[in-house]
Formats: sequence, C-alpha cells, structure tokens
Amino acid sequence: MDKFKELFDSDIARYGNNKVDHWTYKFLYYYRRVSTCNNRLLLYYYRFRYREVCSKHGFEIERHVKIGKGLYIGHPYNITINGTAILGNNINLHKGVTIGQENRGRRKGAPIIGNRVWIGINSTIVGKISIGDDVLVAPNSYVNCDIPAHSIVIGNPCRIICKENATENYINNIV
Repeated sequence: MDKFKELFDSDIARYGNNKVDHWTYKFLYYYRRVSTCNNRLLLYYYRFRYREVCSKHGFEIERHVKIGKGLYIGHPYNITINGTAILGNNINLHKGVTIGQENRGRRKGAPIIGNRVWIGINSTIVGKISIGDDVLVAPNSYVNCDIPAHSIVIGNPCRIICKENATENYINNIV
C-alpha cells in the first residue's frame, strides 16, 4: 500500500460514522498528497491546490510538518502549525490552535507532540518542548513547558494535572 493511501485512509477513519466537512476532506487530501508525492510535476499541482485550500480557510500548516497517521480536525479554521513541529499519531486539532516556535532563549525551536493528544480550541503550544502521549490540552491554554504523558494541561500559565487515560472519550476511532 502506498504511503498516501495509508495516511489519508487513517485520517478519514478517525471520523468514524460522522461526515467529514468538505474543506477538511480537501485539506487532508492535499496535505497528504503534498507530503508524500515523489513526482515533481504532480507535486507542483498538489502544492497549488494545497495553498488554495489553506488560504481559503485559514490553515497555516506548512507542507513540511511531520504529522503521524490519524489526524482529526474538529473545526477546520484558523489553525497554525510551524513547519518544524512534529506531531504524532491520533492527534485532534480544533479551531484557533497555534503550534509555533520560539525564536530565542533555552526553548528556541518548535514542539514535539506525542501520540493521542487532544488540543482544544484556541490553545497555543510554543517552544522546543515535548508533549507526551495521552495528553489533553484544555481550550485556551498556553503551553511553553514540557508535559509528561498521561496529563491534562489547563490555563495560562499551564497547570499540569496527572491523570491516567487523560484523553479517554475525547479521542475516538484510534488508528
């Protein structure tokens, strides 16, 4: 099975019986095409279409971002992800999420996010930090420190609450 089909099918499978929003579907399709295409001529076409979909709905997700399988976008508008960020498998993103880099200091760089992470509406994650597996980032949170696995992150400054199965019932249809 080729890489595109594996990744795209895993993304669509995350939606289960729910209908995938038209623009989310187009975004996922062209993002996965751009990130896996080896044909130079097709790549130009996919990049053009990808930029078109991104600009129409406020996606600022560089094509170089490494995102694992099973990406779920709950509300497909105004999502920003730095090109050097790394996201694991079964990630949930929602409207207004920003995952960015810090340009100075000891946290200079972009985040590395583990598997099964739910990131709530208008949350911001910045700096060269690590977020473990099974983490729930509450809406409107500002995260600029390392977060251990099995945690809930709340507020600004972020408060960490350790909890086993933190994303249970938040992340569905895990692939």
